[in-house]
Order: sequence, then structure tokens, then C-alpha cells
Amino acid sequence: MAKTDKQLAVILLNLGTPDAPTAPAIRRYLAEFLSDPNVVNLPRFIWLPILYLFILTFRPRKLVHKYQLVWGTHDGPIRNITRALAKKTQHFLSRHHQDSNITVRSAMTYGEPSVDRVIGEMESDGVSDFLFLPLYPQYATATTAATHSQISLTLSSRTIPNFRFVSNYHQHPAYIHALTKAIERYAQYLANGTRLIFSFHGIPQAQADGGDPYADQCRRTADLVAHNLGLEDGDWTLTFQSRFGPAKWLRPYTSEVLANLPGEGVSEVLMICPGFATDCLETIEEIKLLNRGIFMQAGGTAFRYVKALNATDDHVAMVADIINDHLLMVER
Repeated sequence: MAKTDKQLAVILLNLGTPDAPTAPAIRRYLAEFLSDPNVVNLPRFIWLPILYLFILTFRPRKLVHKYQLVWGTHDGPIRNITRALAKKTQHFLSRHHQDSNITVRSAMTYGEPSVDRVIGEMESDGVSDFLFLPLYPQYATATTAATHSQISLTLSSRTIPNFRFVSNYHQHPAYIHALTKAIERYAQYLANGTRLIFSFHGIPQAQADGGDPYADQCRRTADLVAHNLGLEDGDWTLTFQSRFGPAKWLRPYTSEVLANLPGEGVSEVLMICPGFATDCLETIEEIKLLNRGIFMQAGGTAFRYVKALNATDDHVAMVADIINDHLLMVER
């Protein structure tokens, strides 16, 4: 790995999560998250009354049970796993490069630990250089750009340090390799006709039509992984999940595809959600529970899920590779 003489902080950023699986905590989290114009880009005078009068009044109570299903002993999966990934990456760097001046921390775009808090703590420790790595492999306005806006807002009240920002890594070789290895553990099923489903979080079709590269990057990721696995076009399907509201989102919808596959002669599926670096509500509850139920009720006989990369050794190696890429660019 390339070396750095300066103190460098690598901040792994994820979306965020409520402080607890309770209605008040979920309400606070949703208020921060859904107030961001990068996430919902309707005019504020239209959206904010809808958000505060309706969504924040009723939705938190409906989500309590879902969050309780995925909540760990002490915390939610996004914060738990992102923290573990940062710690394991720090350990990896320390073990392989004892002269490295790199500190790896985790932060949340919404909720705690906040971007402002983590940057402040790093600056107090004498850090002068930052690498911000959002754990969103595919660029999207609602995730990557929202994170960049949060960082920019935080830095606007400080003396701006040297920093780099990783906008995507949808075709990074280490990322494609990690996904491929995760799926290869289920190779026996793919060899017997199981359909591989790449399910990505959706975005409104209007955002894609407006130039957001997200959909193209999702397809590129799926193409590269399928190629590595030696799959033909008919062996796999790309879908989009988690749509919200009445507007058209990217198609095909995961739930509709799963409902239709048994009628098309596909009775077994293997699901992977490559856009989620860590397992969360959308993978554990929406995919493993809700969408599994849709597929099985439609006549499916086997539904298998490939876990997110989480804090696995392959994910740690991928993060370390991206850090090294950054250091090499600085050296040039």
C-alpha cells in the first residue's frame, strides 16, 4: 500500500438509522432524512406540509415493528455493521502497514454518529487530510449527493481541510470480486437453474430521466458480476425495490418480478442486493421477509438470499483497495 506522511482520516459513510426502534426516534430520523431536498426534490411548500402533517404523524408507528425485527441487542444493523467495517479496516491497515498514518471511522449522513461530530473529533486529534468514502457503490442524488451536501455544510463552518470524495465504485475490481465471491458460495443452485436476481434500491424515474447515472451504474455492476460468474442473459434479472409514493420509479419492480416468475417456470431464485453495503431494513425485512413471501405465495419453491458484504474480509479488502487508490492519486 502507498504511504502517507500526513495524518489521514478515512470516513466510511452510510445512510443512518434511528437511535432506537421506537416511534419518537423513528420520527426524528425520518424528519431529518425526508427533509433533505436531495432525497425528495419536490418544492418545499408542497412537500413539507405533507411530511409533517401526514407522514411523520402516521408512518413512525407503522415502522416500529419492522425496526424491532432487524434491531440487534444494542443497535440497528446499519450503524453496527458500518462501525465494525471501520474497525476491521483500521485493524487491516495497522496489521499490514505499521507505518500507516491512517485512521478509519464511520459516520452517518442522518443521525449519529453525525458527519459534523466525526469530523470535529478527527480535527481535534490533529487530522489535516480526509478521505470520504460513502458506502454507495452506485452514484445517486438521493444518497451520494446528499452525503456530499452534508459534508459541505459541515465544512462550511470550518477552515476547509484537504479532502477527497469517492463518488462511486460501481465497477471497481475489488467490489466486483467481492460480490462474485459472495454469489459463488451458491454456485450449486445456479448450476441447477436457479434465477439470480440483482435487486437495487430504486429511484424516481424522473431523476433518471434528468441525468442521474444511477440506473446505468446498476446495470454495469450486474453485467460485470454476471460475466465473472459465466452467466447467460437468461440466467439473471435486474430489478429495483423500495419504491416510495405514487410516482413512477425505475422498473422492473422487484416485487412484481418475483410475483410473476413462478408463472414463467422459474421456481427457485437467489437474491442479492449489490447496492446495499450493509444489511438493513430494506434487505432483511423487505427482501428476506416481504418479497420472499410474495415469491413463495406465487408458487415459488426456494428463495435464497446472499447477505450484503457487511464487515466481511472481502469488504475490508475492497475498502483498503479504494484507500490505496486514493493514496496513489495523491502521490502522482
